[in-house]
Amino acid sequence: MPKAILIHETGGPEVLRFEQYDPGTPGSGEALVRHEAIGVNFIDIYHRMGLYPLPRMPAVIGMEGAGIVEAIGKGVSEVSVGDRVAYAGLPPGAYAEVRVIPAHRLVVVPQNISLRQAAAMMLRGMTARYLLYGCHKVQPGDTILIHAAAGGVGTLVSQWAKHLGATVIGTAGSKEKAEIARSNGCDHPILYREEDFTSRVKEITDGRGVDVVYDSVGRETFMKSLDCLRPMSIMVSFGQSSGTVPPFDIGILIAKGSLFLTRPSLMTYTAGREDLLAHARDLFEVVQNGIVKVQIGKTYPLAEAATAHHDIESRRTTGSTILIP
Repeated sequence: MPKAILIHETGGPEVLRFEQYDPGTPGSGEALVRHEAIGVNFIDIYHRMGLYPLPRMPAVIGMEGAGIVEAIGKGVSEVSVGDRVAYAGLPPGAYAEVRVIPAHRLVVVPQNISLRQAAAMMLRGMTARYLLYGCHKVQPGDTILIHAAAGGVGTLVSQWAKHLGATVIGTAGSKEKAEIARSNGCDHPILYREEDFTSRVKEITDGRGVDVVYDSVGRETFMKSLDCLRPMSIMVSFGQSSGTVPPFDIGILIAKGSLFLTRPSLMTYTAGREDLLAHARDLFEVVQNGIVKVQIGKTYPLAEAATAHHDIESRRTTGSTILIP
C-alpha cells in the first residue's frame, strides 16, 4: 500500500507521521496522480499547527505537487492517463506517494520543465503572478518592497518584477540571504536585523516611499511596512510567518496616506479554471524563457517531512523546498 504523511492532531513537526495510506480510486471528475515531487510551503505549517483548520482528522496536508496521471474518473477532459501534471491549491493532500485530486485543478507541465521544478514553483510562482498582476499591476518605474526576499516567493517576485521594469527592495535576515536576494534581481537588499528597514526604504526612495509592499511575514513587519508606502499605494499582506497581524484601527490607513490594504489568497485568484490556466501559462512562459529561474534550496525524502518543516520554521532554508516520495 502507498504511504503518506498524516496528522492525527495539530501541533509541532512531531505530529507528522509517515504511514500507509489508501488514496482510493478516482471518482467522477477526479484523477489519480503518482507524485514525483511535492512542494513544501508555509501554508502546510499553518495546517499542521491548526492555524488554518482542516475539515477532518486524520488528514494529509500539502498543497502542491507534480507527477504522472495514473487513472482518471468519468467525465474527465482536462488531463489524460500518462500526462505530466502539477497543481497548487485546495484540496490538501500532497504529502503522499499517490493521491486523488479534482482533475480541474491540474495543469499539464511542458516537456522542458522538470517535475521537480514544477513542484517547486507552482504555488510560489502563481502567487508571484497574482501579486505582480492582480493585487498591483507592476509597471516600469515602480518601486516595490518584498519581505523575505531570499525565500521561495521572494526570489521569484524579485526576478519577475525586475523583468517588468521595477526597482526591487527586499529584506533578508543575513548577509548570505542578502546576496541570494541580490542575485535574483533585488536591487537593494536590506539586512533587517542590522538596520531599520523603514528608514532604509525612505533613504533609497528619497523619502517618497514604495508603490507596493508585499509582506508574507505578518506580525513583525506589518505596521512598519505601512510607513514604507507612498500615499495612496497598497499594502499586500499575503502571509504570516511571524504570526498573525493583531487587530488595528483602520483609521491608521488614512493617517498614513489614504493607503489600500489587501489580504489575498492564491485560491481566490485561481478559483476558475481559466484563471488557473492563465496563471500557470504566464508562469511557464517566464520560466521557459529564462526570465525567472526556479531555485530548489533543499530536497528531503517524503518520510522526513518533519525535518523539512523544522528547517523552514527555523529560517534555515532559501528558495523552494521539496519532498521526494
